[in-house]
Amino acid sequence: MARQLALPPNLAPRLVSREGAAAYVCLSPNKFDELVKDGRMPRPRRIDARKVWCVRELDAAADSLPVDGNDAPQDTSWDDIDAA
Repeated sequence: MARQLALPPNLAPRLVSREGAAAYVCLSPNKFDELVKDGRMPRPRRIDARKVWCVRELDAAADSLPVDGNDAPQDTSWDDIDAA
């Protein structure tokens, strides 16, 4: 974690470890792994042999999760918007 201490306190890291990614979306690392495996959370990026997750991709994945009480998946496309 010493690398992150170099950041100003108001600047969040862009890439996070597996543990950081799981904590970011309020999951245990094991449950986070399940969601990555089934495609509900993004796959990691690689920096050499190290795996890291982009917080922007985590945000998008979290936004795509179903809303409690809604049986239909959330439509996030703009196909129904008339551009004219």
